[in-house]
Amino acid sequence: MATQQELQLVETITSLYESISKLPSLSPSDHVNQLFTKLVTTCIPPSSINIAALSDEAQAMRLELIKLCGNAEGLLESHHSALISNHDSPLNHLYSNYEQLTKLEFTLLSRHVTTSPSKIAFVGSGPLPLSTLVLATRYLTDAVFHNYDLDPSATAKARKLVESDPDLAERVVFRTADVMEVKRALREYDVVFLAALVGMEIEDKRRVLEHLALHMKPNALLVVRSAHGARTFLYPVVETDQDLTGFDVLSVYHPEDEVVNSVIVARKKGINVVPCKCCEPLVGQLEYPGSLVGDQLAIDGQRY
Repeated sequence: MATQQELQLVETITSLYESISKLPSLSPSDHVNQLFTKLVTTCIPPSSINIAALSDEAQAMRLELIKLCGNAEGLLESHHSALISNHDSPLNHLYSNYEQLTKLEFTLLSRHVTTSPSKIAFVGSGPLPLSTLVLATRYLTDAVFHNYDLDPSATAKARKLVESDPDLAERVVFRTADVMEVKRALREYDVVFLAALVGMEIEDKRRVLEHLALHMKPNALLVVRSAHGARTFLYPVVETDQDLTGFDVLSVYHPEDEVVNSVIVARKKGINVVPCKCCEPLVGQLEYPGSLVGDQLAIDGQRY
């Protein structure tokens, strides 16, 4: 049974949902940014709320809110991608707490590899592929990145960001495609990143994960973004015991800082894979390595 504090949290989020759902547009504006900033700050504090125990009405509201958040995030990314690409050196004008999320993902990933991955896929890269750009310029500076997105305008905007950098333009490739139609190419990648908003409905998310499990090469790594606690009102949840049946789960990490997404690292089942014995969920802070051996968007001070 939900506590009074949890009921109050749901009431506050419901009120924000009602305001957001009545907006004539989710495109960036002072009012839109204020509402989503308030929503994020409401959901960020650690919470033990059990989403499954909520009323049917609250669960339906949550699913609709996740869709609104996804749409708003896409519009904000598209807006800033277009603005940034007008600069002579677009990559010098990227500001985002995706840097912290990417650093977290890299840290977890580095625990489970012995050599630096050479070819990486990012599914759901969007018009502002900040995670790919951070990885490509700071951590995996020799790797090739293939970025997939359904929206051709997102692909075009993302490609424009790297055109001014010859090295990145060669290593960071953008493809307009539905990952469900990508099969043979998936066997090329050492690591596949799955964006949080790919498959906002749990059935769609599971279909994507099943597709990756079927077509990724054995022993390749999958990095999945999920959510925990009240943050599940912002992003879909990936259940390790239900949604990743084709993988061995290696790490699960639930941040307690301003990084919104939880991160799961899993390995595609293959020959001679020893299941990880240390994959209990981790909560809190991580120490970050300096090199690889072995959808909280904040741009220019704005969230979402």
